[in-house]
Amino acid sequence: MTRIAVAGASGLIGSALVRSLAADGHEVLRLVRRAPRAADEVRWDPKGREVDAARLVGCEAIVNLAGAGVGDHRWTAAYKQEIRDSRVLGTTVLAEAAAALPEPPRVLLNGSAVGYYGDTGARAVDESAAAGDGFLPGVCVEWEAATAPAHQAGIRTVLARTGLVVSRDGGAWGKLFPLFKAGLGGRLGDGRQYWSYIALHDHVAALRHLLDTESLAGPVNLTAPHPATNREVTAAMGRVLRRPALFPVPAPVLRTVLGEMAGDVLGSTRAVPTRLLESGFDFAFPGLEDAIRAA
Repeated sequence: MTRIAVAGASGLIGSALVRSLAADGHEVLRLVRRAPRAADEVRWDPKGREVDAARLVGCEAIVNLAGAGVGDHRWTAAYKQEIRDSRVLGTTVLAEAAAALPEPPRVLLNGSAVGYYGDTGARAVDESAAAGDGFLPGVCVEWEAATAPAHQAGIRTVLARTGLVVSRDGGAWGKLFPLFKAGLGGRLGDGRQYWSYIALHDHVAALRHLLDTESLAGPVNLTAPHPATNREVTAAMGRVLRRPALFPVPAPVLRTVLGEMAGDVLGSTRAVPTRLLESGFDFAFPGLEDAIRAA
């Protein structure tokens, strides 16, 4: 049995990871922003830069998946600050706490995103690519840099650059399923932009793989091997759900409805999981239709 602390344990990915770890007999401590109501909960306050570090003693791993949802609200100046602070401040708190423990954890597995690369067009990028330009790449750069205290303390630090998680229960894809089931699905913009996706099952399995693989540190793309264009996503959703996909959303409409966030919806990120594959990870649902059917 291993003790593992998880921040962001109530989110789509975090809750699935907690279930997976608990099912295998690991002791999981869930970090919460309110007063703990159960023995497995640990109080923390990312904005106040506080965490009950005494409860982290004995943890072999800390997993940080916390962060405000990028697609939950229109990108006002205030919400953009919330997106940044929820990631950077929380990561700083946990990295510093881990580094200060008398027996530090052997690994800090920290969230990041393929948004790091910005708009890559049709060009495929792996973990060796430089950061892109814009708001989300800037957030990812700061987010990853905030893990420095843990890395400097000799803790193996892994940066999970996540793509779009295919699930009907949340995230961007969770918003697509009801539309397509109602026959209202369609491509976004011209549909040529690449979506780097990963099935929820594979994402959790990849996180477990990162925890267990001592040779992995630094950035690792958590995406399926073959990113798909939005046109391909639209067609696959229609086939799997047996619904027409006849309602394209023009780019000007997206910009009106979503504001600045439309740039990322219409942007193209073709990220490939080079390091994950080289480390021997096997995808259960590598294909687009496989991932949609699994959801």
